[in-house]
Amino acid sequence: MDFYAKLPTDFLIAFYCEIMKNIEKGILTKNMYFELGLIILVANRRGITLDKPKDFEQVVDLKAIANEDIFQLSL
Repeated sequence: MDFYAKLPTDFLIAFYCEIMKNIEKGILTKNMYFELGLIILVANRRGITLDKPKDFEQVVDLKAIANEDIFQLSL
């Protein structure tokens, strides 16, 4: 998540758009969903709301990612 947190907002959104294009084309992996989750968390912290794919909640647990990030920050 640290990588995405350091990106300027326009690059963060560009990454988001690229991953969403791949998902819409059917070119996706679980890692893409995980990366998308990280991007969405960083964007939310910046006050930006991004849409999630329909099946996102089935693949990625944002609460688990956020808790993992909090755990890493406390180390």
